[in-house]
Amino acid sequence: MMLLLPACALFGGKRENPDQMTVEQLYSQARTALHRSNYGGAEKLYERLIARFPFGPYTEQSQLELAYAQYKDDKADDAYSTINRFIKTYPAARHIDYAYYLRGLINFNRSGGMLVQLFAQDRSRRDQGYAVQSFDDFSQLLQRYPNSKYVPDARQRMIWLRNGLAQFELNIAEYYLRRKVYVAALDRAQYIIEHYQQAPQTGDALAVMVKAYRALGETTLANDSLGVLKLNYPDHPYLKDPSGWPSRPAWFWKLIPFMGGG
Repeated sequence: MMLLLPACALFGGKRENPDQMTVEQLYSQARTALHRSNYGGAEKLYERLIARFPFGPYTEQSQLELAYAQYKDDKADDAYSTINRFIKTYPAARHIDYAYYLRGLINFNRSGGMLVQLFAQDRSRRDQGYAVQSFDDFSQLLQRYPNSKYVPDARQRMIWLRNGLAQFELNIAEYYLRRKVYVAALDRAQYIIEHYQQAPQTGDALAVMVKAYRALGETTLANDSLGVLKLNYPDHPYLKDPSGWPSRPAWFWKLIPFMGGG
C-alpha cells in the first residue's frame, strides 16, 4: 500500500490514462512528478506530451524539462540529445540560455565534475573528452548570453575545467621529460602556455621547457624560459632544486601511458 500511495497522489486518487489527458493535464502531472524527484515518471509523461502535442508552448517547455529530468536521472546521453534538439528547434526560446547552461552541466558531470574532488580523485587522469566539450558548452553560453544569470556559475566551472585540462597536459609533459622525449615534452608544455595561460600549471610548464631546452642544448631558449619563470613564479620549486623537480612517486609514472602519454 505504501508503494501505491505516491501513484495515487500523483494522479489525483486514481491512475488516469495519459492518452486521454489534455495537454494542460499532462504537463501538470509531469511537473508534479519532476518536483517530487520522480524523474522516471516525469520523463514518460513529458515524452507522451511531446508525442501527442508536437507543437505549442507546452511542448517547448516540456522538451527543456525532459532534458533536465533525464540529466537528474543519470541518463546523460539522452539528456544531451534532448537538449541539443531543443537548442536546434527553439533557438529563440525564452530560456535558451538555460539550455546552453544545462548542456554544459551534462558534460561537466560526465567529466567527473565536483565528485572527483569529493572523493579525492585526480581528475587529470580521467578521459578529458567530456571536459573539453563541457568547457566549449559553457563558452558558448558566455559568448551568446553574457548577461545570463547562469554565467557566474558557468565561469567558475570553466576555471575548474581549465585547470584540470592543464594538469592533464602537464602530467604527460613531465612523463615525456622523464623518458627523455624532450621535443614531445616541449610540445605539451607550450600547449599549456598557449591555451591555459591563467592556469596554475603554467609555472610548471615553464620549468618543463627550461629542462627540455637544456637537455637539447638550446641554451638561449632555456635561459629565456628561465627568465620568464623567475619573473612570474619566483617561488617555484624548480628554482630551488632543479635536479629534484618534478618530484613524483614511482606509481605515478606507471599510470601515464594509460592517459594517452605513452
